[in-house]
Amino acid sequence: MLRKRVTDPPSDHEDAVSAVGEVRGQVKRPRWTYWLKRGLLALCVIYIAVPFLLRVFPDIIKQLVYSNRIRVPFFVDLSQPADLGLNHTINMHLTSEEGVSLGVWHTVPESQWKEAQGKDFAWYQNSLGGGTPIVIYLHGNGGTRAASHRVGLANVLSAVGYHVLVLDYRGFGDSSGEPTEEGLTTDACYLYHWVKERSGNSPVVIWGHSIGTGVATNSAVKLMEQGVVVDGVILEGAFTNVRQEGAHHPFGWFYWKFPGFEYFFLDTMAENNIIFPSDENLKKMRSRLLILHAEDDHIVPIQMAQQLYQIAKKTQTSEQVKMVSFAGSLGYLHNGLYKDPQLPGIIKQFVQSL
Repeated sequence: MLRKRVTDPPSDHEDAVSAVGEVRGQVKRPRWTYWLKRGLLALCVIYIAVPFLLRVFPDIIKQLVYSNRIRVPFFVDLSQPADLGLNHTINMHLTSEEGVSLGVWHTVPESQWKEAQGKDFAWYQNSLGGGTPIVIYLHGNGGTRAASHRVGLANVLSAVGYHVLVLDYRGFGDSSGEPTEEGLTTDACYLYHWVKERSGNSPVVIWGHSIGTGVATNSAVKLMEQGVVVDGVILEGAFTNVRQEGAHHPFGWFYWKFPGFEYFFLDTMAENNIIFPSDENLKKMRSRLLILHAEDDHIVPIQMAQQLYQIAKKTQTSEQVKMVSFAGSLGYLHNGLYKDPQLPGIIKQFVQSL
């Protein structure tokens, strides 16, 4: 005879355990959500803390503006420019003021590269007086004179037939000291005087890029106050002044809606003498001026360069001021103008007009 097996009904205890298990299953979350929440909270805290830290510790904003601690490219021996293809270049150190040693590269025209092999410091100095145009290049923030776009421009200018002197301001590269706006301007003026003492009748042009444009216009005005009018000034990727540039800089995009943005960021820079007022400087300058700017510059909007061009035109004749823009489709952004095949011709035409 078959007997039907009767299953005992679950006890009240079993029902309770099952119910608890179901509830626990509903509230249990993957472990990654825990860390995601903690990560987002940390980002929010950092985001809010940064403006207050900048206000309390203004040296932080100096590091952000100059970025001189970022010494890229890494593992480059600045005393050996030939390692970067500059085999007609000498490395030297000049003292702009007591306690400040500046690392400088002097590249001679490409036509002299064979003659330059094995030559000493004295030969390079004497070569400046040969009547060939000389360009003093003032680079932007971050990195050293060994950055690829800076080496690239030195090669372009050398190929055109010019001497090129590229310095690392105080605090940059292998130069001693700490950067300040006044200090960078002092370094540039010192190098200009050093070159002029050795250049004879050779024309000397100051070329500034990015923050170097602020150094270039500061220097041109300071030299005018000393009775010297620079032969020519070239501004590449130029901004009007640091206050306006700070409001448009990619870093500022994260904070431009932050309550008190001007107080925490822009006022802090001004109070620490980080101004670089190229817009005001151009009202005083009397040097021939060439402005170069890429339409797709992602660091400095081209509208700033156009504003500088209009200011300069009001204070000088149209023959003394020229602006050349480069189409955004070329993809030069902020650092790539040296790649343009038309650049050598543009520079030659400008220098020949001096």
